Amino acid sequence: MTEKACQECHRITTASLCPKCKTATLSDDFSGLVIIIDPDESEIAKVMAIKEKGRYALRVR
Repeated sequence: MTEKACQECHRITTASLCPKCKTATLSDDFSGLVIIIDPDESEIAKVMAIKEKGRYALRVR
């Protein structure tokens, strides 16, 4: 199954719905990958407004 990124929250998933925001607005046209392990201490998570650990795309088209 191919990975897709949510256009709303940028979460990367293989499901047909985003597991974080429950939308179906997924795109296979994304670039960059960031893995957030500790969102409370991560500067990248703060800039991207990420509150949950997981895999996220930097840009989703």
